[in-house]
Amino acid sequence: MKRISKKRKEVLSKVDLGKAYSLVEACELVKAISTTKFDASVDIAVRLGVDPRKANQMVRGTVALPHGTGKDMRVLVLCTPDKEAEAKAAGADHVGLDDYIAKIKGGWTDVDVIITMPSVMGKVGALGRILGPRGLMPNPKTGTVTLDVAKAVAEVKAGKIDFKVDKYGIIHSAVGKVSFNGSMLKENANELIQALIKLKPSAAKGTYIKSIALSSTMSAGIQIDTKSVTA
Repeated sequence: MKRISKKRKEVLSKVDLGKAYSLVEACELVKAISTTKFDASVDIAVRLGVDPRKANQMVRGTVALPHGTGKDMRVLVLCTPDKEAEAKAAGADHVGLDDYIAKIKGGWTDVDVIITMPSVMGKVGALGRILGPRGLMPNPKTGTVTLDVAKAVAEVKAGKIDFKVDKYGIIHSAVGKVSFNGSMLKENANELIQALIKLKPSAAKGTYIKSIALSSTMSAGIQIDTKSVTA
């Protein structure tokens, strides 16, 4: 018979892993069952009733989380010299163009978001093979290819995130940290869920929000009653 660890027993005493909770309950429970010694991330996984292989069922967008993700986002701005000062003033961690393009070609990708301008996309586009698989390729749809680089940097630093459905029809995103209170986690998660609902493709048939789960780093997932957030 498989032995249940002490931490597993503690989790099972606090949460019924087979039950679907309200979003409010799940946000409190995910904090209660986190056993890491560091400030763990809280993540949400939303399974959608779409076929990502079809272009007219692709779900992708951005959302500004009311309380941010709790992570200090490292931002690189690839821009022309006349935009460098405003990018730095807005809080960008790295600003430049040719020197950073060379660094990226050499394997450097130690950033969370890359913002650039339409006029330099010819140079940035050559980095697609490196940035694409890492989810770092700038895209006009996510607001990371723009003339107003200062605004884009400020939004990312304030909690704006981008999301994209994966090949299994699931949206994965961080919605905060275990140190957040339950209300902050609930508001962040709900903001993302409502954004997904608004982006429902007209070609998607049947149930759109199939399941939602909330978890922290190394914790079990807590199922959320979809009716509690989609009504």
